[in-house]
Amino acid sequence: QVQLVESGGDSVQPGGSLRLSCAASGSTVSINDMGWYRQAPGKPRELVAQITSGGYTNYADFVKGRFTISRDNAKNTVYLQMNSLKPDDTAVYYCNAVNRRTLYNYWGQGTQVTVSS
Repeated sequence: QVQLVESGGDSVQPGGSLRLSCAASGSTVSINDMGWYRQAPGKPRELVAQITSGGYTNYADFVKGRFTISRDNAKNTVYLQMNSLKPDDTAVYYCNAVNRRTLYNYWGQGTQVTVSS
């Protein structure tokens, strides 16, 4: 089993920045890809960014150039640096980790990001 704990969500003004963190514990050796998803009220959960254990990254088009995902394998932690935040970025952000063998998805409890003036 893998446990994921997110932190860093907050309320910011448009144009502001936030850094989300997600710490994994438990059977972390089983993890391959990690990433961030988000879900706004009334909308489905959507991919924001992913990073493999080797450091390859993938971003949703709506965050390219504004968000950066990174990973510290020694600390079993993944980060999401979010710059130039927009009101449309308001959502609950969820950390995700994928078991390298079974492809089972683990999820964190979510952290709220609110962008508003």
